[in-house]
Amino acid sequence: MQENQKNRETIIRNEAAKKIDEYNKLLELRNDIIRESLNDIESTEHRLEFITEINGVDYINDSKATTVDLAWYSLESIDRSLIWIVGGVDDRSDYSMLKEIVRDKVKVIICLGKENRKVFKTFMSDVDLIVAAADADEAVRQSNSLALKGDTVLLSPACASYDLFTSYEDRGNKFKDAVMNLKNSLKG
Repeated sequence: MQENQKNRETIIRNEAAKKIDEYNKLLELRNDIIRESLNDIESTEHRLEFITEINGVDYINDSKATTVDLAWYSLESIDRSLIWIVGGVDDRSDYSMLKEIVRDKVKVIICLGKENRKVFKTFMSDVDLIVAAADADEAVRQSNSLALKGDTVLLSPACASYDLFTSYEDRGNKFKDAVMNLKNSLKG
């Protein structure tokens, strides 16, 4: 009798392990599909758009990442230490899905927006530093002062832009202008 019970338990454990493996494969497949489909638009303006390199630091404009899901993909796709510029109009997004990736990849968060309490509250225990910036110029200046050679500064707001900008394009263009102005100012 006990032998039959042990056999049933072993079968159940084995079946559960198989189901967990199948689930993990599906999740990885889902992530691969997301990456592959978004790779098709990577060269689009404002979507993981490489702007320039300044003193060994890459600057990337991902202003089109107006949702938490798109910001997750952006953070996931970069293999360097990050200074993440995030924020805008909070549409009651749940940032909790970003906590692990932020903890693993982001060293500094720069909040670009009028309402940043939720970003501060969500990530204050996950990064070394969180600061606020009043506009794109200030965000880029702060990034430059905090970045080290080998870092990437990523504007990937995870929010709409309507608090400081007219659109995600306006936000991205102002970010790009601020980066290029910084680069030009360092030449002289």
